[in-house]
Amino acid sequence: MEPTRSSYDVVIVGGGHNGLVAAAYLARAGRSVLVMERQGHTGGAAVSARVFDGVDARLSRYSYLVSLLPRQIVEELGLRFATRRRRISSYTPVGSGGLLVDTGSEARTRASFVELTGSDRDFVAWQRFYGITGRLAERVFPTLTRPLPSRAELERVVDDPVAWTALFERPLGETIESEFADDTVRGVVLTDALIGTFTHAHDATLRQNRCFLYHVIGGGTGDWDVPVGGMGALTDALAGAARTAGAEIVTDCEVTAIETDGGTAEVRYAGGAVGAGYVLVNAAPHQLAGLLGAPEPPKPEGAQLKVNMLLRRLPRLRDTEVDPAEAFAGTFHIGESYAQLDRAYGEAAIGRIPSAPPSEIYCHTLTDPSILSPELAAQGAHTLTLFGLHTPAKLFAKDPVAAKDALVKATLAQLDSVLAEPISDCLAVDAHGEPCLEAKTPLDLEREVGLPGGHIFHRDLAFPFQADDADTDPATRWGVSTSHPNVLLCGAGAVRGGGVSGIPGHNAAMAVLELRP
Repeated sequence: MEPTRSSYDVVIVGGGHNGLVAAAYLARAGRSVLVMERQGHTGGAAVSARVFDGVDARLSRYSYLVSLLPRQIVEELGLRFATRRRRISSYTPVGSGGLLVDTGSEARTRASFVELTGSDRDFVAWQRFYGITGRLAERVFPTLTRPLPSRAELERVVDDPVAWTALFERPLGETIESEFADDTVRGVVLTDALIGTFTHAHDATLRQNRCFLYHVIGGGTGDWDVPVGGMGALTDALAGAARTAGAEIVTDCEVTAIETDGGTAEVRYAGGAVGAGYVLVNAAPHQLAGLLGAPEPPKPEGAQLKVNMLLRRLPRLRDTEVDPAEAFAGTFHIGESYAQLDRAYGEAAIGRIPSAPPSEIYCHTLTDPSILSPELAAQGAHTLTLFGLHTPAKLFAKDPVAAKDALVKATLAQLDSVLAEPISDCLAVDAHGEPCLEAKTPLDLEREVGLPGGHIFHRDLAFPFQADDADTDPATRWGVSTSHPNVLLCGAGAVRGGGVSGIPGHNAAMAVLELRP
């Protein structure tokens, strides 16, 4: 497709969900907007797809849960999009038993803690700790769609010295070890600090704290919800809102270069070029450098394995006290005790595939079966999404195929170790008789959806405050600035980026409207 005009007020590079959010806001404000997307469809990593040939199931192929998307964006853009809450927060199998966190029953959760640990000490600590993070979420989340506060201003918003020290100043491992005694419980807490982030509990850079913060503040509650209809339902709604507002979206149109003199810009693509007052880049800072012809910064490195599965039925568990329909409805932790996570990190850090790869699973269809055809749903089919930790891109550099095969085999073996039957016995088959299972490494994510090094956040997450309290430039205050005044970040690499949130898209649009009312 080709753009219909020679110039636009705003050109947005990349039609992922953040780019679409920015397009909708700016077009609604009367700006001429062009979205240029290299793939044949919009959505980026927030898409649904029929992954397995001949099987009518629309899986959220890459990103899969929603926490950080503000209700404000959904309402302001008039999106027909909904999420559903999961009653079961998590299940962690341990031996022939396990730890079940049921948000609908405090008594049941307490009993599970006592059964696992021998007392309610860690349950009480759990309630206290997540009470603190819940209050922090209520206060911090609303700031994400406002200009960046200074560090001192955010500390005043938090208004809790204990929470501020634990999450913003000291390595998270110190708090986990002082609050919780049980190795399994400690690991369940730590996992939220490691999703898509290759680090450890005592990292002095606080990389783990930043990741943990974004995982516990979403929606002002920290809940991770299931997108009804799959992730593609969100991006389809956003594309519709952008077009309805007047934005032009062209697909199969890869941007090859951006030139700017600070006042106007030219965006080049294979078929020509268009002019722009502002360019919003829904791509990683590493990619932006290449488009600008600037020296590329070090490439970030993702550290995850994504496995999509379609099952004929849910597998039986070793733990006969828990229904698989409950265990898989929340986050199902595998090999994620505190010690196991530390061991896996240590092995990966020296270039070895973890001997017992940690991972977590959830089943979309237990909460929202609409992604399955009526026939599949009636047959008892279910999807499983597995997210593996501590698998940095460097592990796949030498022999990507062999490393991927070895990692998938080891990861599924870990899953089998907590099941009463092999997961392979439960997999559905596609039109060719092949098992319905696909795996994505960081290298696959870079090739398919443009994530540099497979990093799902585009680069390390940043704390949601302004580094320089005195800077009043709108792009800086909104956390979307680059070295060029008319080129802004609107993707996950912005401050307060990462995850499926739309926040960087919203904030980039607000910066443009402030820069040029």
